[in-house]
Amino acid sequence: MGLTGLEIYKQLPKTNCKECGSPTCLAFAMALAAGKASLDACPYVTDEAKEALDSASAPPIKMVKVGSGDNVVDLGEETEIFRHDKRFFHPTGVAVLISDTEDVATKAEKFDALEFYRVGMDFKTNIVAVKCDSGDAAKFKTAVETVAGKTQKAMILMAEDPAVMEGALAVVADRKPLVYAATAENFEKMTELAKSKGCPLAVRGKSLDETADLVEKIVALDYKELVLDSGARETSKVLADLTQFRRLAVRKKYRPFGYPTIAFTDKEDPREEMVQAGVYLSKYADIVVMKASEKQQLLPLLAWRQNLYTDPQKPIAVEAKLYDVGTPGEDSPVYVTTNFSLTYFIVEGEVESSRIPSRILSVDTNGISVLTAYADNKFSAEIISEAIKKSGLEDKVKHRKIVIPGYVAVLKGALEEESGWEVMVGPREASGITKYSKDNFA
Repeated sequence: MGLTGLEIYKQLPKTNCKECGSPTCLAFAMALAAGKASLDACPYVTDEAKEALDSASAPPIKMVKVGSGDNVVDLGEETEIFRHDKRFFHPTGVAVLISDTEDVATKAEKFDALEFYRVGMDFKTNIVAVKCDSGDAAKFKTAVETVAGKTQKAMILMAEDPAVMEGALAVVADRKPLVYAATAENFEKMTELAKSKGCPLAVRGKSLDETADLVEKIVALDYKELVLDSGARETSKVLADLTQFRRLAVRKKYRPFGYPTIAFTDKEDPREEMVQAGVYLSKYADIVVMKASEKQQLLPLLAWRQNLYTDPQKPIAVEAKLYDVGTPGEDSPVYVTTNFSLTYFIVEGEVESSRIPSRILSVDTNGISVLTAYADNKFSAEIISEAIKKSGLEDKVKHRKIVIPGYVAVLKGALEEESGWEVMVGPREASGITKYSKDNFA
């Protein structure tokens, strides 16, 4: 278990210099004890104190990186059990499994194309796992080479025979793949192999106790770039183990569990597999490896991942600016809304459905919806008028008419006076935009 704030405070310089960002050394010590600050922030701590405080200053879950260059996947370094307490920081890596006994090239090409653009955001699978099912070292090595040639994304190499792993790892060592897995039978050779190539190493026990024991043995070999797998595959058992990993690491500072985790789906039906993967992604896998590889199967999971790893205290927002829908001209209608992502994309979809080229002025409301922004005085006549001026809208249309949401019809008079534009009151709900536009602009 980590040191208390007072124990850490005794090791600090006690200058209260504030250079660490905390008002006092005691406040900084408390932040360290909670895993919410780094000892590196203190410019005056001694080397002796650093050594003494190493375990206390480290985050409860170590940061481990898989991949290289622009395709690095950051895992771990989480500090919370519940998202609403603060936020989760590093999104779960979604990995697609490729066996060396299937059509490797075709599946690797399909994997690399698994990227989506939705509601202004990019969604993608970011890890490919290559598994040795053949037992043939040469075949596994060829499969790894093929996958490496088809995608630059991060990789997991799955083979329990160190000799088989060594040949394949030599091909892609510079890509820093995750080596899977060190077990009770092979951990010494697997650790030596991963350490020699500077690659992260997965540790798989047959239980939580065995996994903790293996971690301690590998750490004793001076290697800590680890990812944990309890070995369970039944959904309820995996969920329980993942929860114990997170709770013991964050709440108890139990160092053998202070590493990212990996989970594998085992359902054959793609829908059941996605549900299973969603459970692991939610609590608390850092990597989920699955067989499903079709876009329609993966998109809901990736959307859920995006939602889970946003800041719950910061609404998702689009850039506040003027947007074109279709190819609008100087006589095209102009709709005004907020920059709350959900609101904007619903409005955009309805405007697009009208098939009338239009413009949408997204006003900066700090990412909150129409009525909420109006109640908070962030969607006022003055703010909308200023947005019109900044957007350059006056140079793009000649009719000087704008459409505001029906829920804020009360703004019509003040906005006309403030902006000099004619204000049209649109429908209350975005679903009414199509009919409204055809009635007024067709």
